[in-house]
Amino acid sequence: MRAQFITAKQVGEIMGVGRSRAYEIVRQLNQELEAMGYITTAGKCPLAYFKEKCYGFQMEGGEN
Repeated sequence: MRAQFITAKQVGEIMGVGRSRAYEIVRQLNQELEAMGYITTAGKCPLAYFKEKCYGFQMEGGEN
């Protein structure tokens, strides 16, 4: 099954930022989702939303 969520650790690795900055990014994305009425989970963000918000995102294996 394909992953539905991306963790703060993965965000940090992909964006080349530290742990605290990665959690800050995930927190910001989750706040945006909550404002739209979605339920969120701390430390994780829906992969589709992360892809939408981060220009040039690409996972290992060539997946866009």
